[in-house]
Amino acid sequence: MKIAIGNDHAGTDYKNQIVKYLESRDIEVINYGTNEADSVDYPDFVHPVANDVENEKVHLGIIICGSGNGAAMTANKHQGIRAALCWTKELAQLAREHNDANVLSIPARFTSLPQAVEMVKTFLDTPFEGGRHQRRVDKIACQ
Repeated sequence: MKIAIGNDHAGTDYKNQIVKYLESRDIEVINYGTNEADSVDYPDFVHPVANDVENEKVHLGIIICGSGNGAAMTANKHQGIRAALCWTKELAQLAREHNDANVLSIPARFTSLPQAVEMVKTFLDTPFEGGRHQRRVDKIACQ
């Protein structure tokens, strides 16, 4: 499995812990995020993640900013992206099961590091249910 990850300054510590977790599972990580605490613009780090997911260069994406909102909004501008802003593992599970989310957006200022890692674990380990949910997912894309 290959994952693209992107973060702004608010998510650097989270990104580092998540990358360690992913590598412990032998998951290849493409890091588009900043490694610094200096202020940066999240779209610069989110668009490359969304591009890789959309172009199937990676299986899934993880994006991290302070609230998770800006990152999710940016990613969702891409036609093939279904980015889900999650702050609990239950939301991450439902995002995968019901919405076939392909990008997890984490609000670094509103979740703890252990919660974030647990969300990533759940997001990766939860399959899309399909069935009645597929019809709904098909209707998300603009015609």
